[in-house]
Parts: sequence; structure tokens; C-alpha cells
Amino acid sequence: MNFTTQQKDFIEKFVTEVINGDAAIFAGAGLSASDGFVNWKELLRDLASEINLDIDKEYDLISVAQYHFNKHKRGKINNKIKNEFSTLSKGSENHKILARIGISTFWTTNYDKLIEKSLEEENKTVELKIKNEDFSSNIKKKDATVYKMHGDKDSPESAVLIKDDYESYNDKREFFSITLRGDLLSKTFLFIGFSFDDPNLDYILGRIKVLLKDNTPVHYCFFKSVNEKDFDKLNITPEQKKEAFLYAKIKQQLKIEDLLRYGINAIMIDDYPDITDILREIENRLKRKNVFISGAANEYAPFTETIAKGLIHDLSYKLAKYAYKIISGFGLGIGSFVIEGALDYKLNSKYRNLDDLLILRPFPQTQSGSKSLKEIWTDYRNDMLSYAGVAIFIFGNKINDEGKLVNSEGMLEEFDICIKQGVIPVPIGSTGWMAKDLWERVNAEMDKYFPSDAKLRESFVGLGKDGLSNDEIVKNVIEFISRLQKL
Repeated sequence: MNFTTQQKDFIEKFVTEVINGDAAIFAGAGLSASDGFVNWKELLRDLASEINLDIDKEYDLISVAQYHFNKHKRGKINNKIKNEFSTLSKGSENHKILARIGISTFWTTNYDKLIEKSLEEENKTVELKIKNEDFSSNIKKKDATVYKMHGDKDSPESAVLIKDDYESYNDKREFFSITLRGDLLSKTFLFIGFSFDDPNLDYILGRIKVLLKDNTPVHYCFFKSVNEKDFDKLNITPEQKKEAFLYAKIKQQLKIEDLLRYGINAIMIDDYPDITDILREIENRLKRKNVFISGAANEYAPFTETIAKGLIHDLSYKLAKYAYKIISGFGLGIGSFVIEGALDYKLNSKYRNLDDLLILRPFPQTQSGSKSLKEIWTDYRNDMLSYAGVAIFIFGNKINDEGKLVNSEGMLEEFDICIKQGVIPVPIGSTGWMAKDLWERVNAEMDKYFPSDAKLRESFVGLGKDGLSNDEIVKNVIEFISRLQKL
């Protein structure tokens, strides 16, 4: 997808917010639409019919639900919620991406369990806040908190749906209002699948507007641009279609301008699948901040051992300095110097925790269970590379069973996994061995492995030259990876 200037700007800013731990998601009904979610009109269609209303003529659906409650109480509404939302069992691609990218705060008005299920499928520890009582305790070392401000399908009797629920919200769900107000002040929200017709949110945004005046924080939402083709299905004349299109366009622009009062910036899309493309690009940008270093060395030629170790240290140090998180399998002759470089930077910087700079996955050396050691190592490689967006390949030799020095097969396997997972390979050909072979392979078909860009190509070609100093090699690697972040 070719992103607009506005979309590129949003992607860049939101990636920064995610990295800083300040991003949050507010999910409305539209996030679950592609998973079979019944929209509110369809949910209430039968109930409206029972009280002699035509749901297609109604716009105030909260009042429709209240009218039905006035006549028939809560039983049928509760059954509707429980049955309709129990059929949703697996999240969409959007759910999966959001679960993967490291956001720790989710708010939703949805009753389904797709957000928490998607997070759990990524092995995340999730804390749910569904009732006021849930605020009295906290799960330690959680990865994400999901605030279900309108309740959950498993407790339909307390779900927020009718006018009575909205009117008593701040009394019955006071902690949700307080917490959301705090999050809206301290985090950058991305609203997805949300219509901004919720009275609770309107009230909270309004209070923040009053308190902060024009100093409201920046938030984002997606808006599908009104298109003339959207009116083709209507059984009206071409002139009426044109008139309806122009009216809808004016109304949308007014809505966009009104949201700016609350600091909510509308990111325009042509169609809803564009949201998935944007989220996927955010994930790719985030993963490119994680750099896997693949390497093994029994022999450091064409470098001396001292220079080679200095290169590995300097490369790791500079990656940490430029805020890249390093992933390492602790390869022979490589891993310890990767750690030393990151640790050296930590001791000379603001970082208090080495985990902020380094993900270590040392290879197990003994077989466990039914899998062979080779199979276990393959699983480890797949796991490590699942966190990365860029993979650096350096040296790459080992002593085989016959005592001969040969190219590392493990590095070749890591390269193949890298390509399958969409990780961008950066072999440092000047270090020789398997890294040289991989550099030649990538250099022969650059467009196959990374975006077409003159500066990117120049930095990559430089990594294949012999006789480069450590500073020149590190400079080319950093320039290559930094350039990737901008493409």
C-alpha cells in the first residue's frame, strides 16, 4: 500500500508512542465487524419489532433498547447479548497485530472476548477490568490490561446498553470513568472501529476539554473517506446520489473538525482494509527496532581476533546507542562480545536495565523430550527471529565432526527463517565465511530482500568490501538500518 503523507506521519508518531510505552487502544464495535459481529441495528432488530418499531427508521438505538426494557425488562436483552457474542471465538488480523506489537492498555465498549483472547494467544498475561470490584486487585507482571467499560457477554445483566445504564454509569462504574480520564490525559489513544456516539466517552472528553481548554493531548482515529460509490446501492436518481454524497461529505468534515476539540485527529483511509495495512506497517517499523545478530566464529580471519572482537563489541554498542534492541542466541565466539557491547553502553547511559537493550536466547545443549537437539534449535531460531525486523549476519564458521573449519549451517538456517518471516537480512560480507556467501546472495537480488532505495543499496554494497575498518563497517550497518526506518 502507498501510504499518504498523513498516514506516514501518524505511523511514525504512533511507533514512537508504542516504544515509549505511552500508546493505548480504544476498540469499538467496528474492530470486531469482520469476525461476524452483529451491528447494533441487527442486534436490536427483533427487539424493536416486538415493540412495533422499525429499526431501519431509528437512529437512537439506546432509546430503542430502553423502550424494550420498559415493556419486557432485561431478560431478552441479556439473552441477545449472551448468544450473539458467544459465536465470536477468534480475532481478526487487526486483533492479532494489536496483540503482538507491545501495547499494554486496551479500552473497549465491546462485549466479546476477542481482544483478551488475541493477547493470550500471543502468550501475554492479561488483566481484565469488567466490574468496579476488579480495580481492588492487580495481577503482577502483566503484559496488558483490558478495560471492558460496557461489560462482558458473560455478565449480560450488568452490561451497559439501555438509557438507564448510561445515566447511572458514573455511579455504578465510577472507577472506569476515573481511570479512563487518567489514561486519556497520559497516553496517546488510537480509536479503532469507534463511532464517537457513546455518551460516556462524550462526557469524559468534555470534562477533559473543560479542564485543559486547548491543551488536550493528541489522540488518533480512523475515518473512511466518503466516496460517491458508497451511494450506488441506493435506489435513487443520479442527481439524488450526488446530493446525498455531497451532504455526507460535508457532515463528515464537520465531524472531523469537531473531534479536534478533544485532540482526536482523524486519519483518513479509502477503505477499511487500509487499517490492516497501516497496523501491519506499524508492526514492521517496531520490529525493525529489534535487531537479531547471527554469528559463530571458531576463526576470525580475515580479521585478527582482537580486531574481530572489537568489531562485535562496537557494533553492539552502537546498536544500543541508537535505541535498537539486540536479539542474540549467544553464538560461539560472538555472543559474549555482543553482551559486552550492550552492557558497556548501559553503564554509560540512562538505561537501568539490560533487558531494555538485549533479548538473550542461549541455545540449549542437551536434548529434552521427544524432539532432537537439532529440532529444538530450529524452534529456538524461529522464536528469536519472530521478535526481529532486521538480522545481521557476521562471520559464520564452525568446526565440523571431522575437525574441519567450515561455514556455519546454523547461520544458513537462520537466514532462511529470516526470509520466511519477512525479516530484512544484513550480511556483513567483509567478515567472510557464511556471511560473505549470504552477502553475495542478497547483493545479486537486492530488490528481493529489501526496499529499493539508492542510499540503502550504497550502505549494503559497502558491507561487502574487503579491508574495511571496524568504524566503516559499523557506520554502514547503522546507516542501512536507520535508512530502513524511514522507508
